[in-house]
Amino acid sequence: MELEHLKDCMKNVLDKSRYQHSLGVEEVSCDLAFIYGYDTDKACIAGILHDCAKNLTGDQLICECNRYQLPIKEIELKCKNLLHAKVGAAHARFIYGIEDADIYNAITYHCTGRPAMSLIEEIIFIADYIEPYRKPLPKIDEIRRAAYEELDLAVYLILKNTLDHLQNTGAIIDTLTNETYEYYKAKGDCNGQFKRNDTFSL
Repeated sequence: MELEHLKDCMKNVLDKSRYQHSLGVEEVSCDLAFIYGYDTDKACIAGILHDCAKNLTGDQLICECNRYQLPIKEIELKCKNLLHAKVGAAHARFIYGIEDADIYNAITYHCTGRPAMSLIEEIIFIADYIEPYRKPLPKIDEIRRAAYEELDLAVYLILKNTLDHLQNTGAIIDTLTNETYEYYKAKGDCNGQFKRNDTFSL
């Protein structure tokens, strides 16, 4: 399905601010894909569709999970908004005709991440956090700079920021986010990849 048509679809199913966010993610995903040698067309599709189920209510998300036989974790029942990622992936496949497994996975894990993410999964995970229309976030300038220098470092910093925020606010934390954080932290510790930029405090 052509990107412009998908943009029109998103304009119809998302509110104005969420649509603008999706355009931002699509733009950054394209940039990162170009820099790191990934298919820009696939990155743009994943970026524009990543939040395609974001405007559904919690009850609607549950219904969609049942419709597509998607498993629901206990934490997702407590925080139903988390379900928009896996439902969005299902919509990308069954409503918007996207059969590519890489795009499906990138949408599925754009909120929590997962250990050993693929390149496109990392790109969408990062783009969702750093896109230019995001409200100001702690260390966002450093994270944006990292994204254009070292993807794994950017993933690590995003996860650290996210977990710090969730812990400080007493919010529910998906165990997959913790597992992803520990994976990328260990990856940096083992190969020294993160240590080449002294700007960042790990």
